[in-house]
Amino acid sequence: MLSLLGADVITSVRQRRSESLLDEPEGMGDHGLNLAGIVDSLRELRVQSPLLWQHPNTLVPLPSTHALKRVLVGLRASLYPHRLGLPEPDLMGVPSSSTATDFFVGHTLDTCLRELRHQVRIEIESRRSLPHDGRQDPTLDQQATEIVFAFAHQLPRIRSQLDSDLHAAFRGDPAASSIEEVLVCYPGMKAITDHRFAHALHSLGAPVVARIIAELSHSATGVDIHPGAVIGDSFFIDHGSGVVIGGTSIIGKNVRLYQAVTLGAKHFPVDEHGHLVKGESRHPIVEDDVVIYSGATILGRVTIGKGSTIGGNVWLTSSVPPGTTITQAKALSETFGEGGGI
Repeated sequence: MLSLLGADVITSVRQRRSESLLDEPEGMGDHGLNLAGIVDSLRELRVQSPLLWQHPNTLVPLPSTHALKRVLVGLRASLYPHRLGLPEPDLMGVPSSSTATDFFVGHTLDTCLRELRHQVRIEIESRRSLPHDGRQDPTLDQQATEIVFAFAHQLPRIRSQLDSDLHAAFRGDPAASSIEEVLVCYPGMKAITDHRFAHALHSLGAPVVARIIAELSHSATGVDIHPGAVIGDSFFIDHGSGVVIGGTSIIGKNVRLYQAVTLGAKHFPVDEHGHLVKGESRHPIVEDDVVIYSGATILGRVTIGKGSTIGGNVWLTSSVPPGTTITQAKALSETFGEGGGI
């Protein structure tokens, strides 16, 4: 397994060891650091790492976080070119404003969809049991192309959904002075935008790419939405920070959440070997026209009925009939099992 790092790299590290440490500020010299020994120990741990269990003979590439961040920027710009794209998309001397915008959208989509296709191909390859030998596999290319083509054809529908989300946020927040402000400033809007991209890719068979997109959005907004969650039109997260939506959650239309709301799992079942059972529906169903206020925690496969209101800091592990208002004073004492994450 030395070839994974390369003997020449190990030798180079050892040769440069004294040079790099001699350049440290006074008092930061070698003093027995043994940098080469640390490098050796880290290499041994990599050899034993569970990251190599599925592919013991090679490290399989995974989709690039940096590349997918660029893809996200391009997708957002393509859907809303006048607000999230170039400030003046008058490219290459094209005289008509409409034509220039179409040119910008087409060029941007072509660039980001090519990169997305490459990242999806990497994910498909990483799921194979045999390591890749460096040759082009037309089957991989075809699968990646089909996924990205199907995703591209969903972009008009995603744009329509996002328009409904924008209007829901503008109607639901008296502090919003314009729809444009919601689009460019609100973290909840950015989170649902990225989620709609991620959910489409997750449904089409690129779950790792989708999860990376979700985590990029989580880092940027503080909103943690698993790409498997199904979310209807006119969805609004106000403020956003600390919201968690689990992967099997189903959310209807015209639903509003406030900061620090959790739609999580009450417990995680295990099989006869003590391993977690994957894929079971374990998160809440929130029907249409529901409002859930800040700090509320709803756990398990429960249903929040249409038109209900869940007050702030309520802890809920049972279903609620339509049109119900739940506050702390009315909430029942309930037993909490293991879990609560997504």
